[in-house]
Amino acid sequence: MALFLSTYINRVDKKGRVSVPARYRAALAGQPFNGVIVFPSYAYPAIEACGVEFLEGLQQRLGGFDPFSEVRDDLAASIMSDSHELAFDGEGRIVLPQALMAHADITAQAAFVGQGDRFQIWEPGAAERHKSAARQRAARHRGLLDRPRPVDEARR
Repeated sequence: MALFLSTYINRVDKKGRVSVPARYRAALAGQPFNGVIVFPSYAYPAIEACGVEFLEGLQQRLGGFDPFSEVRDDLAASIMSDSHELAFDGEGRIVLPQALMAHADITAQAAFVGQGDRFQIWEPGAAERHKSAARQRAARHRGLLDRPRPVDEARR
């Protein structure tokens, strides 16, 4: 399974090309698609990015819902319908779709923010503000990692 750690800031050129950090490309190596899958975050002004294996896992979890339920349709519409497969070029770059760049307010630079099993692409200033707020929230919840996972109420 791919593991994405740390934060990297890379330049975005006028065509929307940006170099994916070498460590992230290495984590994606060996997957069925030589690139990354991206979609707009439905929670933040950011782009979610992952490998095929992560997206296949999401698809399996969606399969646990009633196939015609509103929850399943909403999640599929928010993720699957707006996903883009972006192949790496010879220099390890991808071309970010204009709509996704606008969603995340990315212009000259992009912050690649590791999330463990996936990563996010942010406008660098927004990424720092988000990470700072997340650290404050995480401090309040620091004991949760020692607890068993709660039952997923949305699936019931």
